[in-house]
Order: sequence, then C-alpha cells, then structure tokens
Amino acid sequence: MTANPHFYMLLGALFLASLAARRVPVLRTLVSVAIWVVVAGLLFVLVVERERFDPWFARVAAALNIESQQVAGGETRIRMSPDGHFYVRARIGAVERRLLVDSGATITALSPGTAQAAGVEVKPAMFPVMLKTANGTIRAETGEVAELRFGNVVARDLAVVVSPAFGDVDVLGMNFLSRLKSLRVEGQTLILTPHHPQEAPGG
Repeated sequence: MTANPHFYMLLGALFLASLAARRVPVLRTLVSVAIWVVVAGLLFVLVVERERFDPWFARVAAALNIESQQVAGGETRIRMSPDGHFYVRARIGAVERRLLVDSGATITALSPGTAQAAGVEVKPAMFPVMLKTANGTIRAETGEVAELRFGNVVARDLAVVVSPAFGDVDVLGMNFLSRLKSLRVEGQTLILTPHHPQEAPGG
C-alpha cells in the first residue's frame, strides 16, 4: 500500500502545528483531536487493505462492519467494498474464503492454496483449459467444489478452474451466478436472490 504524498504533507502540518500549539491550550486540544482522527483513518485503511489477505484482519473488518454481508428476507445483500468491487465471504468445503464477484468471468476460479485447503481434487484436463485474463492467456486445471455456501445461497457440484496465475485471488464466476434467480445492484449494494433460499448460518 503506497501512501499518497498529501498524506505526508498532512503529517508534517500536524507536527508543526503541535509544536506551535504547546503554548496555546485551545490549539493544543484541536491538534490532539486532529491527530487522533488521522490515526483512526490510518487504522481503517490498514484493516480494509489487509483484510483481503489476512484472516485476522478479515475478522476485524467484519466486527467493524466495514464490509457487510447480510441476509434480508429471501435475499443476500453484499455491500460494495471500498475498492469498488463486491466480495462474498463463502464457505468452500471446510474453509472460509473471500471471493471476488465477477460477472465477466465465465467460470469460478480458485487459487491453488484455496483449492488445496478446501479439498478440491484438481484433475488435469484431457485438453488444456486456456483462459484469457487481463495478463494474457493462461493454462488452468479443472476441479469441482462439492458445496459452496454463503448467506442464504448454496451451490453444489460447482465446476472450477485452478491456476497459480490467479495468485491468492478467488473469483466467483458466471457458472455460479447464472444459477441464481436474480442478481442486481442497488446503489452500493449487490443483491443476490437464489431460487431456493437456504437457512443462513446461525439463522
């Protein structure tokens, strides 16, 4: 995560203001409040950025309600992430992962780490599976997820592709989304409606 130059200018201004405020009680209080606001902002950004990769930060983000995934009636509602994308927190087999919702992806894609942790058996295809990505054409292996579940949505026997080229990113593609009764975006919320809503975990 690269800091914006304006951020350093702000820190410098706060530092100079803190020096000047030592003799002015009211100004000292204002500077202290400003510093705490900046610290809180930094913590927020840290959690938002790191939660994509670190499970501990992901739990913190969920506790702070930075990223919301809720079941309302027969729908699962996903709030837009600060990076402008939608992510679901799904259980794949016995593991929980954060997947990018991508209607431009034909098939659901898993990183090798996620596939291994979820117990997905990767089978070399008789003919190579070649996928076009933003970084060019890549080769992928195929597999099948016995069950993928989040909110009130569940999919079974879901075909997936697995490739090291995906890095640590897991993607929920159209072969999953097309199974839904409907999906739509209202404002900054993605609304997913399954044909047969399942009971949400803990519901």
